Amino acid sequence: MIRMITVLIGGMFLDGYILGIIGPLSGRMAEDLELSVVWQGLIAAAALIGILIGSPLGGWAADKWGRKPIFMFDIGLFAIASGMQFFIDSPLWLLVVRLLMGIAIGCEYAVGWPLMAEFSATHLRGRLMGAMEIAWYAGFMVAFLIGHLLAAYTDLSWHFILGTSTFIAVALFLARLGLPESPRWLWSVGRKDEARALAEKYMPDDALDDVQHEDVRKGSFGMLFSKQHWRSTLFISAFWFCAVTPYFAIATFADSVLNQYGLGGGLAGGVGLSAIALAGVVVTVLLIDKAGRRILCVPPQWLCAVVLAIIGLWAGAPGPVVLVLFLVFSFFNAMYTTLTGVYPSEVLPTEIRGIGTGFAAAVSRVGAGIGIFLMPMSMEALGAGPTMLIAAAVALAGAGLSQWLAPETKGKTLTQAASGYSH
Repeated sequence: MIRMITVLIGGMFLDGYILGIIGPLSGRMAEDLELSVVWQGLIAAAALIGILIGSPLGGWAADKWGRKPIFMFDIGLFAIASGMQFFIDSPLWLLVVRLLMGIAIGCEYAVGWPLMAEFSATHLRGRLMGAMEIAWYAGFMVAFLIGHLLAAYTDLSWHFILGTSTFIAVALFLARLGLPESPRWLWSVGRKDEARALAEKYMPDDALDDVQHEDVRKGSFGMLFSKQHWRSTLFISAFWFCAVTPYFAIATFADSVLNQYGLGGGLAGGVGLSAIALAGVVVTVLLIDKAGRRILCVPPQWLCAVVLAIIGLWAGAPGPVVLVLFLVFSFFNAMYTTLTGVYPSEVLPTEIRGIGTGFAAAVSRVGAGIGIFLMPMSMEALGAGPTMLIAAAVALAGAGLSQWLAPETKGKTLTQAASGYSH
């Protein structure tokens, strides 16, 4: 179980890493490959577009053929695609490789969170799944730091710096060899004897008992929009979309955003925003199984909408005030973003947990991709104020939706959480 937790957390670290490493190298890549603003946006968003493709496909495959085959396939694909970055010499090939890496990460999203939920004890489930978000933010921050330092203080090419993710991927692939299939999935497809044997060996007693309450039922994509599950699908998808769209736009282009407000970006600005976000995730993980999910989901979203609106409307705000507001946004946005990885696995049953998580991840990456692609153009065409007001509107929509639909799943087994959808 410790090895399973470690490699699942490692997969999320890797996702944050490949998305964080691109920012500090964007200037050097643009100069070397003579990239236009459109090409810069496409390459920055390529991994997110790949996640959009890989998440639903990986989720569908994980529900149909099991968690384990997809668990190994995605990290193998990632390692190969990441290694290709060492040899890139054109914008098109860089786009293709980053797209393949995104597809692999999308599969990881669709199988990683369900696996963590399906192996976890009820009283630890929130913290373990939240730890995966800690890993994502840590990966993003570490990558930003490594990318900045290596680009500034070494003669290493941007190809090599981008390719450092390959070493992490190969280590994770080797560590995943020999890990078991999910007993919950085995039970849901009628392989009860195998499920019971693995559950007795790898799962805590309360989880073992809950496995035997699983339905043996074939899942389908259409079930996500059935009378029983449409509210869950709408909530996890739109909530995730609204949570990550402003964050990705601001964090990926932290340098240019902070510079627009007369603040020094660079290492301190980019790492500072990521470090504060990481602190927000850590606080959420410490509280999630005690305070519950809803209290950590809804109020912080209202606060972030207000903060972004203030930044957008207060055109002449002093630089230090703007910086504090950005840090407040980063902290509380990270708090509720932690729940985007927890809720999908809790509110959907085993037979559609993979495809549902994958679908929600895909929708969220549409938002993240839009944010990254449009941010530099919006800052250039509209200016910082209107751009921040657009971000505030997205956060406001997420707050209203969550006020309406966010459930409380604290203390419930997976079967209980998925069978009843209530506030």
